[in-house]
Amino acid sequence: MSLQPIIITHPTCVKHETGYGHPERPERLIAIMDMIRHDMPHLQVVQAPLANDGQLALAHPQSYIDHIISSIPQGGTIHLDGDTVINHFSLEAARYAAGAACHAVDLVMGGKCQSAFAATRPPGHHAVVDKAMGFCLFANAYIAARYAQEKYKTGNVAIVDFDVHHGNGTAALVYHNMRPDILYVSTHQHPLYPGTGDPAVDGDAGGLILDIPLPAGTSSAVFRAAYTDVVIPALKNFKPDLLILSAGFDAHHDDPVGGMALDEEDFAWVTRELAATCPRVVSVLEGGYDITALVNSVRAHLEALGA
Repeated sequence: MSLQPIIITHPTCVKHETGYGHPERPERLIAIMDMIRHDMPHLQVVQAPLANDGQLALAHPQSYIDHIISSIPQGGTIHLDGDTVINHFSLEAARYAAGAACHAVDLVMGGKCQSAFAATRPPGHHAVVDKAMGFCLFANAYIAARYAQEKYKTGNVAIVDFDVHHGNGTAALVYHNMRPDILYVSTHQHPLYPGTGDPAVDGDAGGLILDIPLPAGTSSAVFRAAYTDVVIPALKNFKPDLLILSAGFDAHHDDPVGGMALDEEDFAWVTRELAATCPRVVSVLEGGYDITALVNSVRAHLEALGA
């Protein structure tokens, strides 16, 4: 078994174009993969498979999958909502993103490695049951959780989301399905898009959702205390057989879309702390929109996974 994370990606994910000035742009993934090749050549990189409709249906109804298929333009770009833009390659890229998350489960549950990182786009944690939003088409992290349970009969699966935005899509799927063997934990800036993630308003799905809203300007000390005092004890009590990370890096102080004050050392720290709670870790790329901050944060994340 490899102690170093295996990287799962696909070149089609770069062909998902979102238009000039859009923060979720191909350069994000190009820069990450360039960094891995140049700075971390010891890491194994494998190509993602396409997710099939059955895998996507672990989170979404076939009617929604068909809607995305029928919405794909032959040329140019179109908006599914104000933020979510697709082009001719977007469906294929999104299938590779979901497929990468599932293949990461295969690698980890199959004993090939202790951790795997799906370096793909578009991201997934804003995709709700039957709607694309927030740059996201399919709920990659939730699909991976259900895939692990269906194929490998895992018991408890925890999804931990440290993106600066609340993963309203993942939370909606947890509410929709109310499975006692899936726990969703999110630390996120609040108030901020999409406006969800306040437990006083949204509830906790009977203990299946642990939302920890944090204010703009949140420092390293406050962020780390949230994990030390709340998240880590909750995970130890839940005892997950698989840990899935919605790994967004837009809580970095240089990120243009968030307002928190973290740096790459905070992402390394939280990765180590979370990985210590479960021997099997799947990490799925979510946000992170300043290219330099993103690359440095992903490097720190991968180093921590391999520690």
